[in-house]
Amino acid sequence: MSRTVMCRKFNKELEALDSPPYPGKRGQALFNTVSKMAWQSWLKHQTMLINEKHLSLVDPETQQYLSEQLEKFLDNKDFDRAEGYVPPKDS
Repeated sequence: MSRTVMCRKFNKELEALDSPPYPGKRGQALFNTVSKMAWQSWLKHQTMLINEKHLSLVDPETQQYLSEQLEKFLDNKDFDRAEGYVPPKDS
C-alpha cells in the first residue's frame, strides 16, 4: 500500500510523494505535507509561470519568486497566474 499524507493543498488524505522534492528540511517538510496530486499541479503551474513570464531559472530572483509562489499555491493563498493565459479548448 502506498503512503498517504494529509495534503495541505487539498486538505484531505491523498497519496504521498515517493521522495522529497528538494534536499534538506524544506524537502522533508514538503514530503510530509504535500500529495503527489498537489505536487503535479504545482509543476504544471510553475511551468506555465516560467514560460508565460519568460523567467530564467538561473536568476536568484526567479528562484526566490518561484519559492514564494510555491508556498502560496500549496496554502491556497493568492498566487500569481500567467496574465492573458487562455487554456486550450477541448476538441
